[in-house]
Parts: sequence; structure tokens; C-alpha cells
Amino acid sequence: MKKIFFSLLAVLLLGACTQESQNRIGRAVQNWTGTDGVLEIYAGDTLVKRFLEIDKLTTAASTKGSQARPYRYGYGVLDENLNGKADINETKVYFEFSDYSTPYVFFENPHKKEK
Repeated sequence: MKKIFFSLLAVLLLGACTQESQNRIGRAVQNWTGTDGVLEIYAGDTLVKRFLEIDKLTTAASTKGSQARPYRYGYGVLDENLNGKADINETKVYFEFSDYSTPYVFFENPHKKEK
């Protein structure tokens, strides 16, 4: 009986949230469960950088006010040889890129490792 009550309460509370609040909750749950994202950065049609094992990309916030800045950042393994695998000599690094000038693709790794 308690499980039903708490499940119903959770559904009602989630339904009362705004869409933005629901999105934040969804991102928080995704961050807790982890993701295995891949970020590819292009110069024209050419792939120039790839980062693997990315948990999330974050949009930079303004130091004055709450306005977003035009770049994103995160941490991931730099795939130096662009083979799509985190090799033993490739390490996790901090990266950032501009929303204006950098064509990029971010996606979940279709070959992610099972934990």
C-alpha cells in the first residue's frame, strides 16, 4: 500500500512541475545513471577532434546574471588517433568549444562499454 501511495505522490508532483523543471530532473537522473557520450568536432567536412566517455556537456553561465554564454564545456577522453576507442595512452581532458564557429555532433556511444 505504501509503494502505491508514494508512486502516486511522485507522479502527481512530477505532473505539477513546469516543463523546464521536468527537463532538469531528467538531466539529473541521466547524470546519476551516467552516459557514454561522444563529441566530434569538424573543420568543414573533416573530423578534427573526437572526445569519448563524456558524461555531459555544460553550457557556460554568465558571471553576471543568469544568461548563458555561447560555449559549452566538459570532460572526456581525447581520441588522438580518431579510432573511436579510448586507448590506454589516451587520457581524460577538459575541453570547451564555441556555439558560433564550431560544427559539432554529440551523441551516445553506440559501442559503449558494459559496466
